[in-house]
Amino acid sequence: MQKAFLVGIIVSLISGIISVFVVLRRMSFIGAGISHAAFGGVAIGFFTGINPTITAIFFSIAIALGIEFVSRKGKVSEDASIGIFFASSMALGIVLISLSRNYNIDLFGYLFGNILAISDREVFLSFILAVFVIGGIVLFLKEIFITAYNEEIAQVSGISVRAINILFLILLSVSIVISIKIVGIILISALLVIPGATAQLFAKNLHIMIATSCVVAVLSTVLGLLISYELDIAPGGSIVLTATAVFLVSLLFKKRG
Repeated sequence: MQKAFLVGIIVSLISGIISVFVVLRRMSFIGAGISHAAFGGVAIGFFTGINPTITAIFFSIAIALGIEFVSRKGKVSEDASIGIFFASSMALGIVLISLSRNYNIDLFGYLFGNILAISDREVFLSFILAVFVIGGIVLFLKEIFITAYNEEIAQVSGISVRAINILFLILLSVSIVISIKIVGIILISALLVIPGATAQLFAKNLHIMIATSCVVAVLSTVLGLLISYELDIAPGGSIVLTATAVFLVSLLFKKRG
């Protein structure tokens, strides 16, 4: 439980920050697409005997950049390209898992989350990746925000919109893979949207929105873990349902206000 709370808080801070820009950029669908595509990366890890987290990171980044390239260069819309990569990655994962001799119950930890079984190595890896993601956001906060607000203004300001978009997709992919062991591939898209959407109800500026989103994410994770422990239910589902409850209460409070 101590490791679960530690990693849960680390992941909550990351998802809280990333969620703000996912909401502002209206990228909830691409987040869901990358998270499900990560299944193919996990399967590659099981098939090759490499750490599935590592293979999932590189595979998710490749898929994210592939979506960006196809939607920008091709005559295919972004949602169509997401659907194509989503389906093909899941199919690849299913095929590789069926061929893999390393198939075991750990796979379900990636699908549905298994924060209570996280190892010391995964704790350390989560911390390192968290520093990378948060550092990237902090260093390019202005550029990422302006690009999310209006790409034309960003271009006039001398910002390389494509480079910032690629950077954000990489940070988003890494954030998704870090969060997989917390809530699982199936539910990770919820953590990419709910904290930011809740913060958007009250925030007056970007910094307040980020702070509020992080508070919502951390609160949801801590309460979700406690509820999971007391009721002996799946931690991932408990965390997401808690976040959803926080959003609904916030929405009712906002309407009454």
